[in-house]
Amino acid sequence: MISRFVRLSIATLIAVAIGISPIAVMAADPVPVPTPAAAPVVAPAAITSSDKAAEKKAKKQAKKQAKKDKKAEKKAKKKAKKKSKAAAEAATQ
Repeated sequence: MISRFVRLSIATLIAVAIGISPIAVMAADPVPVPTPAAAPVVAPAAITSSDKAAEKKAKKQAKKQAKKDKKAEKKAKKKAKKKSKAAAEAATQ
């Protein structure tokens, strides 16, 4: 039979292991510290990605505007056709 002292020791060891495990994980995978030489390399990459994003956005807006223009032109043609049809019908009566 396991004595109280042994049970307490095992429980303490388990609690300590659980408490230390996050620290052990952090120690195993340290966060890389950026070096001064690497900082300028990162900055232009960020600028180019924002430029690319701006280009994408501009293309998307241009496409959207072209769609709107096409739709407006189609609507104007339809209205003109309807108007001429109504005028022809009125002239025949």
